[in-house]
Amino acid sequence: MTSVHHAAGPHSGTRYVDLLARRDGAPPGSSWWVFDDADRGTANFAGPQQVRSAAGSIRTGEVFSLDYPLTAFDPPMSRSRSAPTHTITCAHEQSRDDHLDGFFLQASSHLDGLRHRRVSGYGFYDGIGDDTVVAGSPPLGVQAWADAPIVGRGLLLDVAGLLAEEGAELDHAAGPAIDADVLARAARRQRVTVEPGDLLLVHTGWAGWFLQADAETRGRLREQRSATGFAQQRLLPEWLWDNQIALFATDTFAVEVLPVLESSPYHATAPEDGGMMHQELIAKLGIPLGELWNLTALVEHSRRTGRWDSLLTVKPLNLVGGVGSPCNATAIR
Repeated sequence: MTSVHHAAGPHSGTRYVDLLARRDGAPPGSSWWVFDDADRGTANFAGPQQVRSAAGSIRTGEVFSLDYPLTAFDPPMSRSRSAPTHTITCAHEQSRDDHLDGFFLQASSHLDGLRHRRVSGYGFYDGIGDDTVVAGSPPLGVQAWADAPIVGRGLLLDVAGLLAEEGAELDHAAGPAIDADVLARAARRQRVTVEPGDLLLVHTGWAGWFLQADAETRGRLREQRSATGFAQQRLLPEWLWDNQIALFATDTFAVEVLPVLESSPYHATAPEDGGMMHQELIAKLGIPLGELWNLTALVEHSRRTGRWDSLLTVKPLNLVGGVGSPCNATAIR
C-alpha cells in the first residue's frame, strides 16, 4: 500500500481546511488525486507501519466478529433491498451445495464502497469516469479492499456510553442526530488518543436496539426511513480527514441521521438524496464507510476491561467492480 502524495493530518498545510477545502479541477472538500492508490481511498492511511503497531493490541487472543447474520435485518431498513433466501441443494444424498437468491450486499453489516455515491456535478471518486463504473470493471471496486484487506488498529468509541453519562441518553425511537464533536469527547472520556491510520468504530447501540424492537416499531422506522446517526455537518468530514481515519464504521443504518436535517449544508450540492452527507464521505474523501456493524459484544468487553483498541481486519468479498460488501470484520484482542 502506498502513501499519500501529501502527508495528510493535523499539521499546517495538510489539514482539511488547508489541503482539501478548495481544489483546482476537483470538488471542494475532496481528496481526489491525493493518494497514489485511488481505489483504496483513505484505507491508504492504514499501511504496514499501522498494521505492525496494531499487533500490539493483542493481549489475550480474544476474537470478536463484527458482522450480524446476513438475514438479521429482515426486511432490511432500506426499502429497495431484501434479505437473501438461502437454498441448500444436493447432487446426491451424500453431498450438499447451496446458493443465495436476492443477495443484496448492503442489507446487513457491510461496507459502502467508493462506487456507492458519485459527486453531483463531478463524477465518481478521483474523477473515475462513469463508463468504467460497471460490473466486472476494477476501478473503485470493493476487490481493492479484498486483494489487500484493510487492517490496523480498531479504536472503539462508546458514544452511547458517553451520552448516557452526560444525561443525554440516545432515544433511538426518535432517531436523534449526533453532533460530530462527540467523537473527541468520547476519546477523552475513555482516555484514548486517536492515531493516524485508525479504523474507527462508533457504538451508538442503534442496531442492537432495532433488532430487539417489536415488529411494529421496526416497520414504522423503515417506512419513515428514520434512524439515529451523525448530523449532517461539515465538522465530521473535516475531523475524519484531519485525524487520518482509514475506515469509519458505526452500528447505525446510514452513519448519518435520517431523515436529513433541515440544517444540512449539503441540500444544494447533494439534491438527489436530499442533502445527505454520503457524497462528502465516500465520493469526496474516499472513506470506506461501515454500516450496521455488530459492536455489542466488543463494547461490553471494553466497558468491562477498559480496553478500547484491537487489531481489526476487514476483508470484503473479492467481487471485481463491487459497489459494497458484507464487511467480514474481526477484532482481535
